[in-house]
Amino acid sequence: VQLQASGGGLVQAGGSLRLSCAASGRTFSMYAVGWFRQAPGKTREFVAAISRSGGTTNYADSVKGRFTISRDNAENTGYLQMNSLKPEDTAVYYCAARTAILTAALEHEEWGYAYWGQGTQVTVSS
Repeated sequence: VQLQASGGGLVQAGGSLRLSCAASGRTFSMYAVGWFRQAPGKTREFVAAISRSGGTTNYADSVKGRFTISRDNAENTGYLQMNSLKPEDTAVYYCAARTAILTAALEHEEWGYAYWGQGTQVTVSS
């Protein structure tokens, strides 16, 4: 499966953005989807994950209550709605996909995801 992330941009603190992850090449519903981010000078970190059906979601503590992950299997697209953005959310955001079924803890691990899109830059100004 090929993944294409989009929707990043520059936003003021407190604002919102919605990222999209468009999939092509294989049946999207075969894959669980995750979002990760990498801030300058830091390692890439887990943000959120969603199961194949969309029925189960998992979030990093730092974004709980502010970010919402979702998917539309009919449109072959995953989403990350980001509200109440903070300057510390500034990063390159990546979407990833996996066929492996992982525990909630292992969903945070990059190695669990075999397919990655290019990143999209999110910049939050104070």
